Amino acid sequence: MFRDLVETITAEIRLALHDVSDEQVGGLVGLILGARRIVVHGAGRVGLACRGFAMRLGHVGRSVFTVADSTIPPLGKGDILIVGSSSGETQTVYDVAVLGKRTGAHLVVITAKQDSRLGKLADVLILLNAPTKFGPTEGRTSIQPMASLFEQSLQIFFDALVLQLMKATNQTHADLWARHSNLD
Repeated sequence: MFRDLVETITAEIRLALHDVSDEQVGGLVGLILGARRIVVHGAGRVGLACRGFAMRLGHVGRSVFTVADSTIPPLGKGDILIVGSSSGETQTVYDVAVLGKRTGAHLVVITAKQDSRLGKLADVLILLNAPTKFGPTEGRTSIQPMASLFEQSLQIFFDALVLQLMKATNQTHADLWARHSNLD
């Protein structure tokens, strides 16, 4: 029973990530590598995935912050704000995205809903086909509760994106470990 559930969940994640193209990822890699600063934001479990991604971006050598950081610098041209929201309607994430757009920073939105408020605001839009708090997206359902499939797919998307960044910058695992905190 447990193994069957794991197989079903991993199959769902593969389907949710299926339509993300190498071209989309390549464009995002270029944007990240050319950015002066990167700020990452999300709420709830999406926010946890975003914070984990910010940590890895730091390990890859990028200047990165999350909205919750007390040391976050001002954003402007040459910077990127990356936000995640399964529904694309999360009010707090939308408010931060609007503020980020006003600074002239590029807005990257990762969502399941292209026609959402966040989707319409995005300079770069990445769609993960997973159910949201409002129900199925493009007919996609999940055996998992709530927006779990989106959250898991987002984490896998971020981890694969880090591998692409490592490849683009010829970095090894040792390079990333060298930037890992030595206070834990």
